[in-house]
Amino acid sequence: MAVHVLDDFYLAITLLITIGYQLFFFSIAFALKFDKLTDFAGGTNFVVLAIITLSLSGVENARQIVDSLFIMFWGARLSGFLLFRILKTGKDDRFDDMRDKFWSFLGFWVFQMFWVWTVSLPVTILNSPKVTSGVQPKFGTGSDIAGVILFTLGFVLESVSDVQKYKFRSNEANKGKVCDVGFFAWTRHPNYFGEILIQFSIYMIAVSPAAHGNIAGDASAALYASVVGPLFLTLLLMFVSGLTLQERPGAKKRYEKGGEQWEEYKRYTERTSIMIPIPPQIYVHIPIFIKRTLLLEFPIYVFDLKKHADQSKVQERDAEEARGSEQERDSEAGLTQEH
Repeated sequence: MAVHVLDDFYLAITLLITIGYQLFFFSIAFALKFDKLTDFAGGTNFVVLAIITLSLSGVENARQIVDSLFIMFWGARLSGFLLFRILKTGKDDRFDDMRDKFWSFLGFWVFQMFWVWTVSLPVTILNSPKVTSGVQPKFGTGSDIAGVILFTLGFVLESVSDVQKYKFRSNEANKGKVCDVGFFAWTRHPNYFGEILIQFSIYMIAVSPAAHGNIAGDASAALYASVVGPLFLTLLLMFVSGLTLQERPGAKKRYEKGGEQWEEYKRYTERTSIMIPIPPQIYVHIPIFIKRTLLLEFPIYVFDLKKHADQSKVQERDAEEARGSEQERDSEAGLTQEH
């Protein structure tokens, strides 16, 4: 039988636990100027919330166990990988401008609190007394099966692509090159796409009791409303901390460095989908209008030389290309005269 704590949906207790958990790690990170625990604290917080709500729920259905385990697997793998990566790199460049500023640094951790609590909502509500007190369908509904399949696809996509990119970046011979190996040959951000699949799969399993009419009233409304979790993560990756920080800024950086790096990256973006995995042989022939809409490569991600590049560098490159063309013409003329 479920244990009631503060409210019928476990919203208050999970929020309080999240705040306390994140503030604990924040105090260590700020006091010691230590970057290595930030992402670890975020990922493991999901595990803590799932364990606590599942334990309090009394475990009425296999669905609760599966969905709780899924978010635990995801959180544990993500935090473990990010911890391993930061131990190798030594520090996190994201915090260079805020590490010594209390309020700015705290602001990041407050946002992380909101991220953890919101994305955990499907599992939190599924395990809550308001839902478990009702009669639920046996695990194995169409929504459950679809969720398990999506989770498997997403988990493989995210975890494998993280390893592929790490191994590529760790090879000194690939310094400055475009990572187009493995899943990155079909999508520029397979890890993001995999993460989105994972969160929507967890939601699909959680909402199953409401979708099949076994749960009604406030419990049903709360399960449906928990879609805010995967939607928030999707918006975060697409418009806040993910694509917007990598696509246009990344293209600008490569352009300003010039040379083969820019040309290689330009060819890569022309043949590779930004998010949804598509064979490059197909993607390269898809009309721009469809890429900019249905395939999610919105204008905010596109690097336009006239609008976003340093125009002095553009002029320098144009001048270099003009000199190169002139030298080629002179060489060709010289060869013609010799013959």
